[in-house]
Amino acid sequence: MYAERVLSGMRPTGSLHLGHYHGVLKNWLRLQHQHPCLFFVADWHALTTQYDEPQGIVGASWDMIIDWLAAGVDPARATLFIQSQVPEHAELHLLLSMMAPLGWLERVPTYKDQQEKLESKDLSTYGFLGYPLLQSADILIYRADKVPVGEDQVPHIEFSREVARRFNHLYGREPGFEEKAREAVRRLGSKRARSFTQLRTHFQQNGDQAAIARAHALLDEVPGLAHADRERLCGHLEGTGKMILVEPGALLTEASRMPGLDGQKMSKSYGNTITLREDAASVTRKLRRMPTDPARVHRDDPGNPDVCPVWQLHQVYSDEACQAWVQQGCRSAGIGCLECKQPVIDGILAEQAPMRERAQPYLDDPRLVREIIADGNRKARQLARETMRDVRAAMGLDYS
Repeated sequence: MYAERVLSGMRPTGSLHLGHYHGVLKNWLRLQHQHPCLFFVADWHALTTQYDEPQGIVGASWDMIIDWLAAGVDPARATLFIQSQVPEHAELHLLLSMMAPLGWLERVPTYKDQQEKLESKDLSTYGFLGYPLLQSADILIYRADKVPVGEDQVPHIEFSREVARRFNHLYGREPGFEEKAREAVRRLGSKRARSFTQLRTHFQQNGDQAAIARAHALLDEVPGLAHADRERLCGHLEGTGKMILVEPGALLTEASRMPGLDGQKMSKSYGNTITLREDAASVTRKLRRMPTDPARVHRDDPGNPDVCPVWQLHQVYSDEACQAWVQQGCRSAGIGCLECKQPVIDGILAEQAPMRERAQPYLDDPRLVREIIADGNRKARQLARETMRDVRAAMGLDYS
Protein backbone atom coordinates (compact mmCIF):
# COMPACT_ATOMS: atom_id res chain seq x y z
CA MET A 1 0.00 0.00 0.00
CA TYR A 2 1.32 3.42 -0.92
CA ALA A 3 1.05 6.45 1.32
CA GLU A 4 -2.48 7.81 1.40
CA ARG A 5 -2.76 10.77 -0.91
CA VAL A 6 -5.54 13.08 -2.11
CA LEU A 7 -5.55 14.41 -5.67
CA SER A 8 -7.91 16.97 -7.16
CA GLY A 9 -7.74 19.32 -10.12
CA MET A 10 -9.71 22.11 -11.76
CA ARG A 11 -9.84 23.30 -15.35
CA PRO A 12 -8.58 26.89 -15.67
CA THR A 13 -11.64 29.02 -16.25
CA GLY A 14 -10.25 32.29 -14.94
CA SER A 15 -11.54 33.94 -11.77
CA LEU A 16 -13.57 31.54 -9.63
CA HIS A 17 -16.97 32.33 -8.16
CA LEU A 18 -18.62 31.57 -4.83
CA GLY A 19 -20.11 28.37 -6.27
CA HIS A 20 -16.57 27.03 -6.71
CA TYR A 21 -15.75 28.06 -3.15
CA HIS A 22 -18.72 26.29 -1.57
CA GLY A 23 -18.61 23.32 -3.95
CA VAL A 24 -14.86 22.55 -4.12
CA LEU A 25 -12.50 24.86 -2.28
CA LYS A 26 -14.05 24.57 1.19
CA ASN A 27 -13.59 20.82 0.86
CA TRP A 28 -9.93 21.30 -0.18
CA LEU A 29 -9.35 23.48 2.89
CA ARG A 30 -10.62 20.68 5.12
CA LEU A 31 -8.70 17.92 3.33
CA GLN A 32 -5.35 19.76 3.42
CA HIS A 33 -5.41 19.44 7.22
CA GLN A 34 -6.25 15.72 7.11
CA HIS A 35 -4.18 14.16 4.30
CA PRO A 36 -1.23 14.84 1.99
CA CYS A 37 -2.89 16.71 -0.89
CA LEU A 38 -2.01 17.53 -4.49
CA PHE A 39 -4.13 20.18 -6.23
CA PHE A 40 -3.44 20.88 -9.89
CA VAL A 41 -4.42 23.12 -12.77
CA ALA A 42 -5.84 20.83 -15.47
CA ASP A 43 -4.72 22.96 -18.40
CA TRP A 44 -4.43 20.07 -20.86
CA HIS A 45 -8.01 19.13 -20.01
CA ALA A 46 -9.08 22.65 -20.98
CA LEU A 47 -7.79 21.91 -24.49
CA THR A 48 -10.25 19.04 -24.95
CA THR A 49 -13.04 21.59 -25.48
CA GLN A 50 -10.96 24.76 -25.99
CA TYR A 51 -8.47 23.45 -28.55
CA ASP A 52 -9.35 26.23 -31.00
CA GLU A 53 -9.00 29.01 -28.40
CA PRO A 54 -5.97 28.16 -26.27
CA GLN A 55 -4.67 31.72 -25.91
CA GLY A 56 -6.44 32.47 -22.62
CA ILE A 57 -5.52 29.28 -20.76
CA VAL A 58 -2.27 30.52 -19.19
CA GLY A 59 -3.77 33.76 -17.89
CA ALA A 60 -6.83 31.92 -16.60
CA SER A 61 -4.55 29.46 -14.81
CA TRP A 62 -2.72 32.17 -12.86
CA ASP A 63 -6.01 33.86 -11.94
CA MET A 64 -7.40 30.58 -10.68
CA ILE A 65 -4.33 29.80 -8.58
CA ILE A 66 -4.56 33.21 -6.89
CA ASP A 67 -8.18 32.39 -6.07
CA TRP A 68 -7.07 29.10 -4.50
CA LEU A 69 -4.59 30.95 -2.32
CA ALA A 70 -7.15 33.64 -1.53
CA ALA A 71 -9.62 30.99 -0.40
CA GLY A 72 -7.05 29.62 2.04
CA VAL A 73 -5.36 26.76 0.20
CA ASP A 74 -1.98 26.56 1.95
CA PRO A 75 1.09 25.70 -0.20
CA ALA A 76 2.87 24.67 3.00
CA ARG A 77 0.27 21.91 3.45
CA ALA A 78 -0.68 21.02 -0.13
CA THR A 79 1.30 20.68 -3.35
CA LEU A 80 0.00 23.05 -6.05
CA PHE A 81 1.12 22.45 -9.63
CA ILE A 82 0.22 22.74 -13.30
CA GLN A 83 -0.56 19.58 -15.23
CA SER A 84 1.35 20.47 -18.40
CA GLN A 85 4.49 21.23 -16.40
CA VAL A 86 4.71 17.55 -15.39
CA PRO A 87 5.12 15.87 -18.80
CA GLU A 88 5.00 12.40 -17.23
CA HIS A 89 1.19 12.81 -17.27
CA ALA A 90 1.34 12.70 -21.07
CA GLU A 91 3.72 9.73 -21.10
CA LEU A 92 1.49 7.65 -18.84
CA HIS A 93 -1.57 8.68 -20.84
CA LEU A 94 0.15 7.48 -24.02
CA LEU A 95 1.17 4.12 -22.53
CA LEU A 96 -2.29 3.54 -21.03
CA SER A 97 -3.88 4.32 -24.40
CA MET A 98 -2.10 1.28 -25.86
CA MET A 99 -4.07 -1.07 -23.60
CA ALA A 100 -7.34 0.79 -22.90
CA PRO A 101 -10.27 -0.74 -24.86
CA LEU A 102 -12.03 1.77 -27.12
CA GLY A 103 -15.41 0.66 -25.78
CA TRP A 104 -14.45 1.73 -22.25
CA LEU A 105 -13.98 5.31 -23.44
CA GLU A 106 -17.17 5.41 -25.49
CA ARG A 107 -19.32 4.26 -22.57
CA VAL A 108 -18.18 7.00 -20.13
CA PRO A 109 -21.51 8.77 -19.34
CA THR A 110 -20.22 12.31 -19.78
CA TYR A 111 -18.89 11.61 -23.30
CA LYS A 112 -22.25 11.86 -25.07
CA ASP A 113 -23.68 14.29 -22.51
CA GLN A 114 -20.95 16.85 -23.19
CA GLN A 115 -21.24 16.39 -26.95
CA GLU A 116 -24.95 17.22 -26.71
CA LYS A 117 -24.41 20.20 -24.37
CA LEU A 118 -21.63 21.64 -26.56
CA GLU A 119 -23.20 20.77 -29.90
CA SER A 120 -21.91 24.01 -31.43
CA LYS A 121 -18.34 22.74 -30.94
CA ASP A 122 -16.81 19.91 -32.98
CA LEU A 123 -15.90 17.40 -30.27
CA SER A 124 -15.33 14.45 -32.58
CA THR A 125 -11.64 14.54 -31.65
CA TYR A 126 -9.28 11.95 -30.22
CA GLY A 127 -8.48 14.30 -27.35
CA PHE A 128 -12.11 14.60 -26.27
CA LEU A 129 -12.71 10.87 -26.54
CA GLY A 130 -9.54 10.18 -24.58
CA TYR A 131 -9.94 12.77 -21.82
CA PRO A 132 -11.19 10.19 -19.25
CA LEU A 133 -7.96 8.26 -19.84
CA LEU A 134 -5.89 11.42 -19.37
CA GLN A 135 -7.86 11.98 -16.17
CA SER A 136 -6.98 8.43 -15.11
CA ALA A 137 -3.31 9.11 -15.83
CA ASP A 138 -3.53 12.26 -13.68
CA ILE A 139 -4.74 10.16 -10.75
CA LEU A 140 -2.73 6.97 -11.24
CA ILE A 141 0.62 8.70 -11.72
CA TYR A 142 0.46 9.92 -8.10
CA ARG A 143 -0.90 6.62 -6.78
CA ALA A 144 -3.64 8.69 -5.19
CA ASP A 145 -6.05 6.59 -3.16
CA LYS A 146 -8.53 9.42 -2.50
CA VAL A 147 -10.14 11.60 -5.17
CA PRO A 148 -12.85 14.05 -4.04
CA VAL A 149 -15.72 13.98 -6.53
CA GLY A 150 -19.45 14.57 -6.75
CA GLU A 151 -21.90 11.78 -7.56
CA ASP A 152 -21.74 12.53 -11.29
CA GLN A 153 -17.98 11.93 -11.37
CA VAL A 154 -17.98 8.51 -9.66
CA PRO A 155 -18.00 6.69 -13.06
CA HIS A 156 -14.69 8.41 -13.87
CA ILE A 157 -13.12 7.00 -10.70
CA GLU A 158 -14.45 3.53 -11.46
CA PHE A 159 -12.98 3.88 -14.97
CA SER A 160 -9.59 4.71 -13.41
CA ARG A 161 -9.86 1.66 -11.17
CA GLU A 162 -10.55 -0.55 -14.17
CA VAL A 163 -7.58 0.92 -16.04
CA ALA A 164 -5.27 0.30 -13.06
CA ARG A 165 -6.62 -3.24 -12.65
CA ARG A 166 -6.06 -4.01 -16.35
CA PHE A 167 -2.55 -2.55 -16.29
CA ASN A 168 -1.60 -4.55 -13.19
CA HIS A 169 -3.05 -7.72 -14.71
CA LEU A 170 -1.18 -7.27 -18.00
CA TYR A 171 2.18 -6.12 -16.64
CA GLY A 172 2.27 -7.08 -12.98
CA ARG A 173 2.97 -10.77 -13.49
CA GLU A 174 6.73 -10.74 -13.13
CA PRO A 175 8.49 -14.10 -13.65
CA GLY A 176 8.28 -16.19 -10.48
CA PHE A 177 5.77 -13.81 -8.91
CA GLU A 178 4.06 -16.36 -6.66
CA GLU A 179 7.35 -17.70 -5.32
CA LYS A 180 8.67 -14.17 -4.69
CA ALA A 181 5.38 -13.20 -2.99
CA ARG A 182 5.51 -16.25 -0.69
CA GLU A 183 9.11 -15.42 0.18
CA ALA A 184 8.05 -11.83 0.98
CA VAL A 185 5.36 -13.22 3.30
CA ARG A 186 7.97 -15.32 5.12
CA ARG A 187 10.14 -12.25 5.60
CA LEU A 188 7.32 -10.64 7.59
CA GLY A 189 8.14 -12.96 10.50
CA SER A 190 6.05 -15.90 11.66
CA LYS A 191 3.42 -13.96 13.60
CA ARG A 192 2.85 -11.28 10.97
CA ALA A 193 3.01 -13.86 8.15
CA ARG A 194 0.27 -15.90 9.83
CA SER A 195 -1.94 -12.83 10.29
CA PHE A 196 -1.33 -11.64 6.73
CA THR A 197 -2.23 -15.06 5.30
CA GLN A 198 -5.45 -15.21 7.34
CA LEU A 199 -6.48 -11.74 6.17
CA ARG A 200 -5.72 -12.68 2.55
CA THR A 201 -7.95 -15.74 2.91
CA HIS A 202 -10.76 -13.65 4.44
CA PHE A 203 -10.67 -11.29 1.49
CA GLN A 204 -10.27 -13.80 -1.33
CA GLN A 205 -12.84 -16.29 0.01
CA ASN A 206 -15.36 -13.92 1.58
CA GLY A 207 -14.75 -10.59 -0.16
CA ASP A 208 -14.04 -8.97 3.21
CA GLN A 209 -12.89 -5.42 2.36
CA ALA A 210 -12.02 -4.75 6.02
CA ALA A 211 -9.46 -7.56 5.78
CA ILE A 212 -7.62 -5.62 3.06
CA ALA A 213 -7.46 -2.52 5.25
CA ARG A 214 -6.14 -4.54 8.20
CA ALA A 215 -3.53 -6.25 6.00
CA HIS A 216 -2.30 -2.90 4.67
CA ALA A 217 -2.11 -1.61 8.25
CA LEU A 218 -0.07 -4.68 9.16
CA LEU A 219 2.39 -3.96 6.34
CA ASP A 220 2.71 -0.37 7.53
CA GLU A 221 4.03 -1.70 10.83
CA VAL A 222 6.84 -3.75 9.27
CA PRO A 223 10.17 -1.92 9.70
CA GLY A 224 12.35 -1.70 6.60
CA LEU A 225 9.89 -3.44 4.28
CA ALA A 226 11.41 -3.27 0.79
CA HIS A 227 9.48 -1.34 -1.87
CA ALA A 228 9.41 -4.36 -4.23
CA ASP A 229 8.19 -6.68 -1.46
CA ARG A 230 5.38 -4.28 -0.57
CA GLU A 231 4.24 -4.24 -4.20
CA ARG A 232 4.28 -8.03 -4.37
CA LEU A 233 2.45 -8.44 -1.07
CA CYS A 234 -0.29 -5.99 -2.13
CA GLY A 235 -0.79 -7.87 -5.39
CA HIS A 236 -0.65 -11.25 -3.60
CA LEU A 237 -3.23 -10.03 -1.09
CA GLU A 238 -5.77 -9.06 -3.76
CA GLY A 239 -5.03 -11.93 -6.13
CA THR A 240 -3.73 -9.75 -8.96
CA GLY A 241 -0.01 -9.44 -9.43
CA LYS A 242 2.66 -6.96 -8.56
CA MET A 243 0.70 -3.78 -7.79
CA ILE A 244 2.22 -1.06 -9.96
CA LEU A 245 -0.74 1.33 -10.22
CA VAL A 246 -2.96 1.90 -7.19
CA GLU A 247 -6.73 1.71 -7.65
CA PRO A 248 -8.11 5.07 -6.47
CA GLY A 249 -11.13 5.53 -4.25
CA ALA A 250 -13.80 8.23 -4.55
CA LEU A 251 -14.22 10.71 -1.70
CA LEU A 252 -17.83 11.74 -2.18
CA THR A 253 -18.44 15.45 -1.67
CA GLU A 254 -21.75 17.23 -1.22
CA ALA A 255 -23.06 19.20 -4.17
CA SER A 256 -22.65 22.95 -3.83
CA ARG A 257 -25.57 24.65 -2.11
CA MET A 258 -24.57 27.98 -3.59
CA PRO A 259 -27.34 29.40 -5.81
CA GLY A 260 -26.78 32.11 -8.35
CA LEU A 261 -28.29 35.57 -8.44
CA ASP A 262 -31.33 34.26 -10.35
CA GLY A 263 -31.98 31.19 -8.19
CA GLN A 264 -30.39 28.76 -10.65
CA LYS A 265 -27.10 27.02 -9.90
CA MET A 266 -24.30 29.61 -9.86
CA SER A 267 -22.54 29.29 -13.22
CA LYS A 268 -20.66 31.54 -15.63
CA SER A 269 -22.81 30.22 -18.46
CA TYR A 270 -25.92 31.64 -16.72
CA GLY A 271 -24.29 35.01 -16.00
CA ASN A 272 -25.43 34.83 -12.37
CA THR A 273 -22.14 34.72 -10.48
CA ILE A 274 -20.28 36.61 -7.78
CA THR A 275 -16.53 36.06 -8.03
CA LEU A 276 -14.42 35.28 -4.98
CA ARG A 277 -12.59 38.61 -4.99
CA GLU A 278 -15.23 40.84 -6.54
CA ASP A 279 -15.18 44.35 -5.08
CA ALA A 280 -17.72 45.22 -2.40
CA ALA A 281 -19.53 47.87 -4.45
CA SER A 282 -20.14 45.45 -7.32
CA VAL A 283 -21.34 42.69 -4.96
CA THR A 284 -23.71 45.08 -3.21
CA ARG A 285 -25.08 46.39 -6.50
CA LYS A 286 -25.70 42.88 -7.88
CA LEU A 287 -27.47 41.68 -4.74
CA ARG A 288 -29.64 44.80 -4.47
CA ARG A 289 -30.79 44.18 -8.06
CA MET A 290 -31.61 40.52 -7.49
CA PRO A 291 -35.12 39.43 -8.48
CA THR A 292 -37.48 38.57 -5.61
CA ASP A 293 -40.94 37.04 -5.26
CA PRO A 294 -42.80 38.41 -8.34
CA ALA A 295 -45.97 38.65 -6.24
CA ARG A 296 -44.41 41.46 -4.14
CA VAL A 297 -45.12 44.30 -6.50
CA HIS A 298 -45.49 46.86 -3.71
CA ARG A 299 -43.76 47.23 -0.35
CA ASP A 300 -46.90 46.23 1.58
CA ASP A 301 -47.60 43.10 -0.54
CA PRO A 302 -46.98 39.89 1.45
CA GLY A 303 -44.46 37.54 -0.11
CA ASN A 304 -43.42 33.91 -0.13
CA PRO A 305 -39.71 33.28 0.60
CA ASP A 306 -39.93 29.79 -0.90
CA VAL A 307 -40.19 31.24 -4.42
CA CYS A 308 -37.61 34.01 -3.87
CA PRO A 309 -33.96 33.56 -4.95
CA VAL A 310 -32.83 35.72 -2.02
CA TRP A 311 -34.20 33.14 0.42
CA GLN A 312 -31.86 30.54 -1.07
CA LEU A 313 -28.91 32.78 -0.20
CA HIS A 314 -30.24 33.23 3.34
CA GLN A 315 -30.06 29.45 3.69
CA VAL A 316 -26.33 29.66 2.99
CA TYR A 317 -25.39 32.84 4.86
CA SER A 318 -27.97 33.48 7.61
CA ASP A 319 -28.40 31.86 11.02
CA GLU A 320 -31.73 30.43 12.27
CA ALA A 321 -32.79 33.65 13.96
CA CYS A 322 -32.26 35.67 10.79
CA GLN A 323 -34.04 33.07 8.67
CA ALA A 324 -37.03 33.17 11.05
CA TRP A 325 -37.03 36.98 10.77
CA VAL A 326 -37.09 36.68 6.96
CA GLN A 327 -39.92 34.15 6.92
CA GLN A 328 -42.12 36.15 9.26
CA GLY A 329 -41.27 39.57 7.83
CA CYS A 330 -41.68 38.59 4.19
CA ARG A 331 -44.96 36.73 4.62
CA SER A 332 -46.45 39.59 6.66
CA ALA A 333 -44.93 42.38 4.55
CA GLY A 334 -43.24 43.52 7.75
CA ILE A 335 -39.94 43.96 5.92
CA GLY A 336 -39.12 45.16 2.43
CA CYS A 337 -36.99 43.30 -0.10
CA LEU A 338 -34.00 45.61 0.35
CA GLU A 339 -34.13 45.03 4.12
CA CYS A 340 -34.30 41.30 3.51
CA LYS A 341 -31.24 41.42 1.23
CA GLN A 342 -28.98 43.31 3.64
CA PRO A 343 -28.00 40.32 5.87
CA VAL A 344 -27.04 38.38 2.72
CA ILE A 345 -24.95 41.31 1.49
CA ASP A 346 -23.25 41.52 4.89
CA GLY A 347 -22.62 37.73 4.95
CA ILE A 348 -21.07 37.58 1.51
CA LEU A 349 -18.87 40.64 2.08
CA ALA A 350 -17.68 39.17 5.39
CA GLU A 351 -16.81 35.91 3.62
CA GLN A 352 -14.93 37.70 0.84
CA ALA A 353 -12.95 40.17 2.98
CA PRO A 354 -10.22 37.71 4.08
CA MET A 355 -10.01 36.37 0.53
CA ARG A 356 -9.22 39.80 -0.89
CA GLU A 357 -6.69 40.34 1.90
CA ARG A 358 -4.93 37.02 1.25
CA ALA A 359 -4.84 37.65 -2.50
CA GLN A 360 -3.29 41.12 -2.33
CA PRO A 361 0.38 40.09 -1.79
CA TYR A 362 0.18 37.83 -4.86
CA LEU A 363 -1.37 40.59 -6.95
CA ASP A 364 1.31 43.01 -5.78
CA ASP A 365 4.13 40.54 -6.54
CA PRO A 366 3.19 37.82 -9.10
CA ARG A 367 6.62 36.22 -8.58
CA LEU A 368 5.30 34.80 -5.30
CA VAL A 369 2.70 32.75 -7.17
CA ARG A 370 5.23 31.55 -9.72
CA GLU A 371 7.61 30.44 -6.97
CA ILE A 372 4.85 28.45 -5.26
CA ILE A 373 3.97 26.72 -8.52
CA ALA A 374 7.60 26.09 -9.49
CA ASP A 375 8.12 24.38 -6.14
CA GLY A 376 4.90 22.39 -6.54
CA ASN A 377 5.83 21.36 -10.07
CA ARG A 378 9.15 19.99 -8.78
CA LYS A 379 7.49 18.01 -5.97
CA ALA A 380 4.80 16.62 -8.26
CA ARG A 381 7.33 15.68 -10.93
CA GLN A 382 9.43 13.75 -8.42
CA LEU A 383 6.41 11.62 -7.48
CA ALA A 384 5.45 11.18 -11.14
CA ARG A 385 8.97 10.08 -12.07
CA GLU A 386 8.92 7.38 -9.39
CA THR A 387 5.70 5.94 -10.82
CA MET A 388 6.94 6.11 -14.39
CA ARG A 389 10.15 4.30 -13.41
CA ASP A 390 8.03 1.38 -12.19
CA VAL A 391 5.64 1.57 -15.18
CA ARG A 392 8.50 1.42 -17.70
CA ALA A 393 10.15 -1.44 -15.87
CA ALA A 394 6.89 -3.41 -15.74
CA MET A 395 6.34 -2.91 -19.47
CA GLY A 396 9.93 -3.82 -20.34
CA LEU A 397 10.74 -0.28 -21.50
CA ASP A 398 13.60 0.32 -19.10
CA TYR A 399 16.68 1.03 -21.24
CA SER A 400 19.01 1.99 -18.40
